[in-house]
Amino acid sequence: MKICINRIIAALGLIALIAAACAPAGNGGTSLPRSAPAAENVSQEAIDKYLASVKEANEDIHSIMIVRHGKVVAEHWFGDNAPDKPHALWSVSKTFTATAIGFAVAEGKLSLSDKVISFFPDKLPPEVSDNLQALTIKDLLTMSGGHDVEPTAPRDKPDIDWVEGFLAAPFVHKPGTFFVYNSLGTYMLSAIIQKATGEKLLDYLTPRLFTPLAITGATWDDSPQGINLGGWGLSLKTEDLAKMGLFILQKGMWQGKQLLPAAWFDEATAAQVQSMPSGMRPEQITPDLKNKDWILGYGYQMWRSRHNSFRADGAFGQYILILPEQDAVIAVTAKVNDMQDELNRIWEYLLPSFN
Repeated sequence: MKICINRIIAALGLIALIAAACAPAGNGGTSLPRSAPAAENVSQEAIDKYLASVKEANEDIHSIMIVRHGKVVAEHWFGDNAPDKPHALWSVSKTFTATAIGFAVAEGKLSLSDKVISFFPDKLPPEVSDNLQALTIKDLLTMSGGHDVEPTAPRDKPDIDWVEGFLAAPFVHKPGTFFVYNSLGTYMLSAIIQKATGEKLLDYLTPRLFTPLAITGATWDDSPQGINLGGWGLSLKTEDLAKMGLFILQKGMWQGKQLLPAAWFDEATAAQVQSMPSGMRPEQITPDLKNKDWILGYGYQMWRSRHNSFRADGAFGQYILILPEQDAVIAVTAKVNDMQDELNRIWEYLLPSFN
């Protein structure tokens, strides 16, 4: 009897595995389809070596999910992290904000050439410089709004209106010509979405992106003015990141339906401007930085990376890595200090795993 029960349990497990493996890519259910690494030409040995390297280096990775050909081939959670536990995304939030802009453009609610000051005529400084007057939504998307350093003061002073604080900071450079990592600039994109659509960023994205991708339980922190932070503050689960990566890899296609025009992703993932690591000046870019993944260009709230890849990128090691040549997505949550080392480990062990 015991042997029969064990055989029944084993058979049920096999049926479940087959059902998951045969589910269509871009599944609109609660989860992506699963498959064995070998079935998608991914090396299990390489994945094991990566995990061993992470352990040996004592790298504080919280979770990792690897997707190839639309199917999850590996997923691991560490410590008290779990599949159903949302994780703070930090600046990975920015890519979701940019996607909201893409939807608003597709719906004719705004244009990338729209002047930022046109949305906030009541929040302008006493004198509007030529550079501020020329600032467009596209300049905000590409982190080239014209500031010489990132304006942060309003975030430290809740009594100051954050939009007013951003607009009051000196616009030293002609917009579109000088890259400065600028989280408050992404907050401005969230404020523009709220102005143009009458909805908060999260509410606007939910029926257009989160519901079709079966992403539930998303939360987004607000500013004192009741605007979703945009540049940070979004929390999602690891598989939600993998879904977003697959959505970008498929250029806005989900379950055979084009949710957002493919042309948007051609622009969003291209190197629109020369990029630099946060806090770095152009004169500090030297030849020894050629292997850094922060100097290869910036698109619409996404970074270009080595190996013809691009990524959403957040503090302490949050990543959505999209690798078109490998038809793969790697989603990672973490709490690390050396984000380049984290990427180097992925390039060394996981990139060669895609046969």
